[in-house]
Amino acid sequence: MSDELAGLDTFPKLLMHHAKVRGGRPAIREKDLGIWQTWTWKQFADEARFLAAGLTAQGLQRGSHIALISDNRPRLYAMMAAAQCLGAIPVPLYQDAVATEMAFPIQNAQIAFAFAEDQEQVDKLLEILPQCPTLKRIYYDDPRGMRRYAQPELMAYEKLLELGRDAYRRDPAFVETEIARGAAGDTAGMFFTSGTTGVAKGVVHTHASLLSPSLTAARLEGLGERDVILAYLPPAWIGQNIFSCAQAFVTGYCICCPESAETVMTDMREIGPTYYFAPPRVLENLLTQVSIRMEDASSVKRWLYRFFMGVANRVGGAILDGKRVGVLERIWYWIGDLLVYGPLRNVLGMSRVKVGYTAGEAIGPDLFRFYRSIGINLKQLYGSTETAVFVCIQPDGQVKADTAGPAVPGVELKFSPERELLIRSPGLFREYYRNPEATLQAKDPEGWFHTGDAGYFDPDGHVKIIDRVKDVGALSDRTLFAPKYLENKLKFFSYIREAVCFGHGRDKVCAFINIDPDAVGNWAEKRNMPYSGYTDLASRDEVYELVRECVERVNADLAAEPEIANSQIHRFLILHKELDADDGELTRTRKVRRGFIGEKYGELVQAMYEGKSSIHVEAQVRYEDGRTGMYSADLKIRDARTFPPAAAKRAA
Repeated sequence: MSDELAGLDTFPKLLMHHAKVRGGRPAIREKDLGIWQTWTWKQFADEARFLAAGLTAQGLQRGSHIALISDNRPRLYAMMAAAQCLGAIPVPLYQDAVATEMAFPIQNAQIAFAFAEDQEQVDKLLEILPQCPTLKRIYYDDPRGMRRYAQPELMAYEKLLELGRDAYRRDPAFVETEIARGAAGDTAGMFFTSGTTGVAKGVVHTHASLLSPSLTAARLEGLGERDVILAYLPPAWIGQNIFSCAQAFVTGYCICCPESAETVMTDMREIGPTYYFAPPRVLENLLTQVSIRMEDASSVKRWLYRFFMGVANRVGGAILDGKRVGVLERIWYWIGDLLVYGPLRNVLGMSRVKVGYTAGEAIGPDLFRFYRSIGINLKQLYGSTETAVFVCIQPDGQVKADTAGPAVPGVELKFSPERELLIRSPGLFREYYRNPEATLQAKDPEGWFHTGDAGYFDPDGHVKIIDRVKDVGALSDRTLFAPKYLENKLKFFSYIREAVCFGHGRDKVCAFINIDPDAVGNWAEKRNMPYSGYTDLASRDEVYELVRECVERVNADLAAEPEIANSQIHRFLILHKELDADDGELTRTRKVRRGFIGEKYGELVQAMYEGKSSIHVEAQVRYEDGRTGMYSADLKIRDARTFPPAAAKRAA
């Protein structure tokens, strides 16, 4: 840590430090009833002290766990800090989880204390009390609707605070001594994984594993006490804890809590965050709102938007990266900034953002370039719950649309012979709680964490994640085959909704395509092309040519990547029906069930590999009005142009 933070190796010690050296500066803001309320660092520290004293009087002890179920609120952060002051372990749970989903973490960690934001969360905890006999205390923040609740486990936050204030005044030394007892290696928090691939696991992090990477990343980006962040993502997610807690504690910057999920955009415009994180789906939704507004704008405004976005696409990213750009283009960009980009950043609430991150899933290059072209320093990073988020970060001037950047200082990376990414990092978790077998599977004796993600280093040393290891295969010539990576590249095009790629053990890659009926339908209508529905539209030669262009653009991109250049898509067909979860072809979260689809449509797959130009299909289809009928036709199969690596730039 820096000289100022020397010896301040836990969250509570950092909190008390900020209360002392910048006590009057804002620590947390919350918008309540349309008005921003502010806690200073001194108020934050005092609240945590009093709550810690109250929790001690209630029986919370060092090493015990406390569940936290709330939206981002100052009192949530105060309860978290109070528990850490005593050496207890906060366990944030997802506030939108149903009651039964909360039972396992509470049972697993034998949780006796819980903080619930409001009546809704209290009801969930009361529902599972019979299955969670260890749960003895439930503190609630919002008293609305709680008047008639008389369960002995319940206590209002205000009552706990009052008890704690009295206890602290009688014996302030106890809490201060407990804070001083804390050490970097103590457990600071536990975060449960989603459990989508099995039983949820409690990821145990120490103060050191959360604070050390946070400080390193803050130094890289030049973050300090005058920065501001909007805390709008679930507190149970490790990233929210890093961006809106750990990094705030090592820098002293201000955390802002929106009034509600519905007011996030308005609240962003009001506070003007300087530091921002958003998963790709949030960024895509924001851009969609902008596009809708532009559709409703006057013809003059639409012309100005198209013209200056053309300028931004040509030079915006280069200007942001500090590269050389011609004087005339700079002048046009400056005018565009006055007329278009500046107002657009303001609408998005990003006028003051000096660094923004995106991660969690693949982001379309066009979407990524859009934000950077209008002057928003959006970058990609790579990390996970087990690694405290910061593993790879793209440095300024080295930002790419298809990599996660190089390793953060202090982080070691390597790929196994199976191309799995292995990590050694100061941010590595200690263990999976009460699950030594899973811990041994994830962390080897040399301290390497096995991520389960497959990828490779690009020529500049940036990490490129292509798929999960379990899904990666090889073509017959041993070329790497990463179906999800190829499918994501195809789905970056608005005309393609779903894609399923085949190739493991074969001599080439072939693909099924589902067109997006709205995007392709709009494209067809602009060309006065009549059609009767999805099946009719998907069979049109014009649509096949449209999709072929998308496939060939993907192939041109792949040709520039030596590791996977030979996995270009040689043949494709457009399925006669949309893939559907009700038919078992997709999961409920819209992930393709590649193996099931390969078996169900085995004849179509075989026809592509046998070089056929069509195959007769008879199948039941569901029309838009809910009716079903039989479809009988010859399904077309088309070839796509592929490119040798040397031709990649020329073809693109």
